[in-house]
Amino acid sequence: MTEALVTYEARDGVGWITLNRPNVLNALSTELAAALADHAATAATDARVAQVVVRGAGRAFCSGMDRTALAAGSIGEAFYRHWNRALDRLEDMPKLTVAVLHGYSIGGGLQLALACDLRLVTDDAILGLGATRHGLVPDGAVLRLARVVGVGRAKELALLNDHVSPAEARAIGLVNWVCPRADLDRALATVIGKARGASPTATAHTKRLLHDSFHRDPRGLIEEVLRAQRECVASWEMDESNRAWKEKREARFYPPAGLPS
Repeated sequence: MTEALVTYEARDGVGWITLNRPNVLNALSTELAAALADHAATAATDARVAQVVVRGAGRAFCSGMDRTALAAGSIGEAFYRHWNRALDRLEDMPKLTVAVLHGYSIGGGLQLALACDLRLVTDDAILGLGATRHGLVPDGAVLRLARVVGVGRAKELALLNDHVSPAEARAIGLVNWVCPRADLDRALATVIGKARGASPTATAHTKRLLHDSFHRDPRGLIEEVLRAQRECVASWEMDESNRAWKEKREARFYPPAGLPS
């Protein structure tokens, strides 16, 4: 029986999306992109999870495009449509998304990570783009990268295709954290723990409004901000936050109200 190219599991309140072509360092194919998009859509609406982690099986997060498939002419418009559907779903879902990068995290691997809200990287990771060197536009990154690192750095990464070390990536804001490979599980648990300390309703609205801030005049968003604030105030999370303040403890937002603890 053929193994799934991408797997999804909901466990302990987290949706785990795993690229699963370890024999080719999780290189991207049309079938993998389609499966990734489908699992991202599932995670977005899965009431069991509040955070979503994207990672790669084996020795690498993702080595980018499957060059054998590209050279054979089997990568076409279908791939790019599935691929961008996957990235858009990760970026737009009302949940915190975390990319966990290790080993080769280049080309499409870095593009995928940029579609997530946060990036945790091991100190052995190799980071870079490279699309223009292969005659392609880095389509998953070209519309996001400058927002993360600024136009100057974005041009350097996208046009010159240099690899950057995890430490340099952290310094320029390309990634959020760098940790030793042996500490990865602990570091990821810390990130998830911090995320669980925030209201899911407020997180969803804050993520959406941050994205909108790049497209619209902030003054034109005031009414939308107020609508979001009203929803937050009316949520069960606000009740829990107020109880926690009165009881002099941290608010507990996990598990969500209505789900078993």
